[in-house]
Amino acid sequence: MREHFEIRDTDAAGRIGELTVPRAGTTVETPALLPVINPNLDTISPRRLADEFGAEILITNSYIIHGTEDVRERALSEGLHEMLDFPGAIMTDSGSFQLSEYGEISVTTEEILEFQHAIGSDIGTPVDIPTPPDVSREQAEAELETTQERLELAETVETGDMLVTAPVQGSTYPDLREKAARHADATALDVFPVGAVVPLMNDYRYDDMVDAVAAAKRGLGGDAPVHLFGAGHPMMFALGVALGCDLFDSAAYALYARDDRYLTVRGTRHLEDLDYLPCSCPVCTEFSPDELRALDDQRRETELAAHNLHVTFEELRRIKQAIREGNLLELVDQRARAHPTMLDGYRTLLEYTDQLEADDPVSKGSFFSTSHESARRPEVARHHDRLERLSVPDSLFLTEGSPTRSDEFDACWRVEPPFGPFPRALSKTYPLTAEVPDRTDRAALEAAADGVTRLAEANPGTEITLGHRDWPAAVLATLPDGVSLVDLTGE
Repeated sequence: MREHFEIRDTDAAGRIGELTVPRAGTTVETPALLPVINPNLDTISPRRLADEFGAEILITNSYIIHGTEDVRERALSEGLHEMLDFPGAIMTDSGSFQLSEYGEISVTTEEILEFQHAIGSDIGTPVDIPTPPDVSREQAEAELETTQERLELAETVETGDMLVTAPVQGSTYPDLREKAARHADATALDVFPVGAVVPLMNDYRYDDMVDAVAAAKRGLGGDAPVHLFGAGHPMMFALGVALGCDLFDSAAYALYARDDRYLTVRGTRHLEDLDYLPCSCPVCTEFSPDELRALDDQRRETELAAHNLHVTFEELRRIKQAIREGNLLELVDQRARAHPTMLDGYRTLLEYTDQLEADDPVSKGSFFSTSHESARRPEVARHHDRLERLSVPDSLFLTEGSPTRSDEFDACWRVEPPFGPFPRALSKTYPLTAEVPDRTDRAALEAAADGVTRLAEANPGTEITLGHRDWPAAVLATLPDGVSLVDLTGE
């Protein structure tokens, strides 16, 4: 068991956890954002990140520090915490990003880990091979083998109480991602970044990103804190958290501000296109769009970066509250409407319902059916699985709404799309207290019919009759031949 990570609350595969960082003498609540600090630039100071935005952890690049003589000497003499003036935990990257961009770097895993330890990093990173998407399987396998060798080497480096990451690679091959995760989980390393997904997100391939993370999660233990490398846009945080990611790093707040781009949870806008600022953060209440545009370049960049951070941290707080209230997937559903590719990502997430269901609480607040995708949520799948365990009489009438014809059958159960059938005694139990629209969509009816089928197949000796209100013929056609049908539309 990894004693430095403890889970407090869960919803779907999302969790609120506590990551203890011994060298920093602090505990970071997850999901957490690690703002990226470029040691050669200072858009928003680390001290301001902590004091104004509540940042408990940040990330900087040890390879840049190592390669910049004056910064290197200062880091070695003062230590990262004093040099950056940051009171929380500091994670350092190793140069793997530069490796992916430029093809080679001038340090080894041993050298960079020893350097990260020497400058006072709290969480260090070995030099892995960030294999990009869509390469040949042969390349992905060869580079994964190198990464695994370096993780094993990282275990042997004396790093004291500095935590060390074990990046999970494998390109766009889910089986390689899962294999990589199992190998990483078997090491004595501490934090598990899913690497080389930035190209997928830059190309809006959220469905492929979900496949990669879901595969990594299958190979990692439940006590493994998962870092989604380079996932810095608040639009996709809810999706990432629902997958089971705990840490996100972002340079987007600064990079976008440098280009006059304004972050929202529904995407990114250019400042020149805004007539109003749709936000109530301190920046957006102090300035109008015209006033922001009139600022000198440096001031405008700083103010936009501050806005971008406010939006980003606000979204993480919103996600944590959603986990506490048990409606994280409803938030994901809302965010998925921001862009068609986000909807692709959400629909792909729901292809892993069984994986999500393993961590999803059995009871929480109200289930709100808000879209076609609601019919595929883990709660629906769990109810269908439980149908096989229910005690069923010899004859059973299933009906929407109030019981009818109960004198003709041994029992009368309710049918509630998208869940399907259940004894009326369970009507007040979660998730059967669901709030559903009166105009039931096709996906919910199909899911309810699937529930009826599951019940009939588990009880072949029971005479089952379904009383429905004008269900589509194509939906009714999916039911087993042994299920009798009564149309109650006129009753």
